[in-house]
Amino acid sequence: MKREKGNFEFIKDPEDNKKNYIFQKDKITRNVTYFVSAILVLLILAVVFSNFFFK
Repeated sequence: MKREKGNFEFIKDPEDNKKNYIFQKDKITRNVTYFVSAILVLLILAVVFSNFFFK
């Protein structure tokens, strides 16, 4: 399979038939993005609160 150089799309629309994209615009991608964001926020809050308890 021959690779295309550059010309990558960041988000692929569902009706496009492109193969050079990073994320696909669908329900799974949106849910995973929310999940990862929530975990990151929880980790940041844990670091901030641990600073108060373990000075």
